[in-house]
Amino acid sequence: MELKDTVAIVTGCTGGLGQRICRAFAENGVQIAGIYQHSREQAEALAKEWSVLGPRCVAIQADVTLPEAIQAMVDQVMAAFGRVDILVNNAAFNQTVPFKDLDGLTLELWNKILLANLTSPLLCVKAVAAIMRKQGRGRIVNIGSIAGLAPLGSSIAYAVSKAGVIHLTRCLAVALGPEVAVNAVAPGTMMGTRMTAKLAPDLVERTTKAAALQKPVERDDVARQIVEFCRSDSTTGQVLVLDSGVVYH
Repeated sequence: MELKDTVAIVTGCTGGLGQRICRAFAENGVQIAGIYQHSREQAEALAKEWSVLGPRCVAIQADVTLPEAIQAMVDQVMAAFGRVDILVNNAAFNQTVPFKDLDGLTLELWNKILLANLTSPLLCVKAVAAIMRKQGRGRIVNIGSIAGLAPLGSSIAYAVSKAGVIHLTRCLAVALGPEVAVNAVAPGTMMGTRMTAKLAPDLVERTTKAAALQKPVERDDVARQIVEFCRSDSTTGQVLVLDSGVVYH
């Protein structure tokens, strides 16, 4: 798909990875609706930075765990741009609970993580699917994690949610073809993200040392791969691991 002048919705746009995704899109001429929940001033400042690169970029507030907020978000994007070509489900939530601490993984926390990381992406897809089909094209990229491929990460709930995202990606590729391609990236440890900041330092160190390249994942590498998934006309239902060599998928 030719990316110039297309329109992308990127949830979690103020996060460490979200910012890099939006910049990579802007560098390729993609207009951006950056979705944030709380950080209005930061989101608006970032949108101005991305707009300097050429395409029109706006910041839109939405709680993407709420169906009515998601629909309002999509309505605002359509009012501003008239179309939606790309959706990147980047927003997520985690909280560290050691795997062996089953009592610490409360039902409330389990539900919160699954809602934010698995149900929310599905709700966002459902909100844009009809638009993309009517346009005759669309690209969706979900942000998974190597925690979805191996028992790793901040908690069992987080790992399970990301495993769900990976299989949701495959199922949506079947559901939305041929008009819409759906893919996912599964990053390893990335420095400079809210997710990594919430992890125990010893876990970050162990994961980094365990990697074949013995270094964290570069956020820009992940962002560039997302752009390439959107550019591709023949790739769907795929999950690409970017983890410096930890999980060989």
